[in-house]
Amino acid sequence: MRQVLVIGIGAGDPDHVTVQAVKAMATVDAFLVLDKGEEKSDLTDLRAEVLRRHVSHPYRVIRGRDPERARVGGGDAYPDAVQDWRSRRADETARMLGEVGETEVGAFLVWGDPSLFDSTLAILTEVAERGELAFEVTVVAGISSVSALCAQHRIPLNRVGRPVQITTGRRLAEGWPEGVDDLVVMLDAHGAYAGVQDAEVHWGAYVGTADEVLVSGRLPAVADEIRAAHEAGRARKGWIMDTYVLRRR
Repeated sequence: MRQVLVIGIGAGDPDHVTVQAVKAMATVDAFLVLDKGEEKSDLTDLRAEVLRRHVSHPYRVIRGRDPERARVGGGDAYPDAVQDWRSRRADETARMLGEVGETEVGAFLVWGDPSLFDSTLAILTEVAERGELAFEVTVVAGISSVSALCAQHRIPLNRVGRPVQITTGRRLAEGWPEGVDDLVVMLDAHGAYAGVQDAEVHWGAYVGTADEVLVSGRLPAVADEIRAAHEAGRARKGWIMDTYVLRRR
């Protein structure tokens, strides 16, 4: 049966690629890439660098166009927009998988870890449920942006005996969740940290790449510094991927 590998390749540094990932890539006939366009060509270029460094056998690359997601506000419109986007991505993913032979191995190279804030596995599930293509999926874990961020700031993710919650900027804007003092915040396009009155923040963007930016300190004292770094990064590159840890006393 057609084999599909979902391989985590780390937060942006080609050296994040694990030995297990390198061994998995050595079995691949075709690497499948959803191209996000010229504005985010860095992401495609970094994948190409990973292949250049870690794959020595002949392979082919099957490219697809990543559809645009409708930009909506909060409420019910947001999950509906995401589901519509994933379904259109599933259409393109199915088309690419159709170019992988039934006895071949295809692979997706996923930033960070495939289990954390990535839609590849959900999209493959949708494609499989359509019943039009037969394939088996194997997942190779990768270094997540959260792990890379903590390493760069030289901090533990958790405190002894204390829970950690991973959430989004959209959720943080609704208020600090009950029963937890340590948060990891992802997908914060609108600076929800600005509403936090007293917490330690460890923020990073483009972690693991040459463009890496790190800021840490007490909120709200460093909120303006984070906002300026976020805006400068987006203006310079056209996109930004950032993550931060919040820790209350």
